[in-house]
Amino acid sequence: MKDIIEQLTLRREVARLGGGEARNAKQHERGKLTARERIELLLDENSFEEFDMFVQHRCTDFGMEDNKIPGDGVVTGWGTINGRVVYLFAKDFTVFGGSLSETHAQKIVKIQEMALRNRSPIIGLFDAGGARIQEGVAALGGYGEVFFRNVMASGVIPQISVIMGPCAGGDVYSPAMTDFIFMVKDTSYMFVTGPDVVKTVTNEDVTAEELGGASVHAVKSSIADTAFENDVEALLQVRRLVDFLPACNTSDVPELPTSDAGDRVEISLDTLVPENPNQPYDMHELINKVVDEGDFFEIQEAFAKNIITGFGRLEGRTVGFVANQPMVLAGVLDSDSSRKAARFVRFCDCFSIPLVTFVDVPGFLPGTAQEYGGLIKHGAKLLFAYAQATVPKITVITRKAYGGAYDVMSSKHIRGDVNYAWPSAEIAVMGAKGAVEIIFRKDIGNDEKIAEHTANYEKRFCSPFVAAERGYIDEVIMPHSTRRRISRALHLLANKTVENPWRKHDNIPL
Repeated sequence: MKDIIEQLTLRREVARLGGGEARNAKQHERGKLTARERIELLLDENSFEEFDMFVQHRCTDFGMEDNKIPGDGVVTGWGTINGRVVYLFAKDFTVFGGSLSETHAQKIVKIQEMALRNRSPIIGLFDAGGARIQEGVAALGGYGEVFFRNVMASGVIPQISVIMGPCAGGDVYSPAMTDFIFMVKDTSYMFVTGPDVVKTVTNEDVTAEELGGASVHAVKSSIADTAFENDVEALLQVRRLVDFLPACNTSDVPELPTSDAGDRVEISLDTLVPENPNQPYDMHELINKVVDEGDFFEIQEAFAKNIITGFGRLEGRTVGFVANQPMVLAGVLDSDSSRKAARFVRFCDCFSIPLVTFVDVPGFLPGTAQEYGGLIKHGAKLLFAYAQATVPKITVITRKAYGGAYDVMSSKHIRGDVNYAWPSAEIAVMGAKGAVEIIFRKDIGNDEKIAEHTANYEKRFCSPFVAAERGYIDEVIMPHSTRRRISRALHLLANKTVENPWRKHDNIPL
């Protein structure tokens, strides 16, 4: 028995070394942690239970039968984050460059199926060079098996991908189907085809960073939700995100203890909106003063900054926030911001996370670039997402709510549950100046009459009271009471039950 135990200990030591000390050292030289170091940092201390440590590939082509390393380039298992169970896999770049083989894929599939059966989140740490060329179609088949499980898990358990090195070719599609993608600046990149192939096919000279680095995907393409400075920060922020998420689509949102009273008053919010309707203000200030202890986890903060999405807590329970940002393009809705918000709304609805929407929107962004880029369909995605969502939906209009954008931003007409407005709210088809120039076109040139018409229009329509008179606004509230009002509304809606008509699935305007 002693010999067998010693043999097991030795085999474990070999497996835990991955590609060996030399390759691990090179990983550190690149500013990256090894797969097991990442797992150790991500999970609670001593909570990781590894599966399939001794699995090896079965390839016999190109001399591969003489080149086998335990684990085959991916570490899989489960552990806890702040006591809550998560499943995970971490690709090991020190073993065959983290490339995916048939057995490598089988390890990932096993952990995906375990996560789905046991209704717990799954986290993938990516640092790999794509399919293992020596295995050909067997590797491609492995990708297909992984992709299928991504689809089956979608909307059932949270799926999080962290790109911590190369992620190319078939490897990119698994993260693309998960709920959140995080990247590490300067050391991670994602692309379907690399710079060399791009050069051959299109004759473009481009670096890996320019083609698919964090600076591209977090800012331009919206593939990545956030980019972090290094491995350590990325993993610590993933821990923070998991604290906001339910374990699955049938679990309640997590509840953390807090000393922040639900009826806390913020007098400073009474002066947040400037007297000048064209002067911007930072919507982050409102969010930070409403959520528990100012703790807000923003999603896609570097992309489409004219809308804010993210998670906060009210009285300890997770809430999703969507807010127009007057500091960027006056908070207007465009194609990018509509897509960004629509995806976030749909995620919250999947996992029964209540939605709070702060509205200050002058309309949709005009122009040929937007129209040619499909603004109509992208705007419809957000409308569709809000209308379809059955979670509690609370809306607060702080200032402008003009035109169709008023309807889209979780209005009463698309099943907003509780709709509030501040006294500064302006709910109208358009701003007073534009409306008067259309209605009183004959008086253009007569400054006195135009000024009179504008004042009358502002008094009649640019206020929350016309909407309140019709019941489209449930109450005009004092800004300082916003947190208390939202907290009470969440209690009111705690047992909300809504069923949409049966269908195989919807056909959202993609």
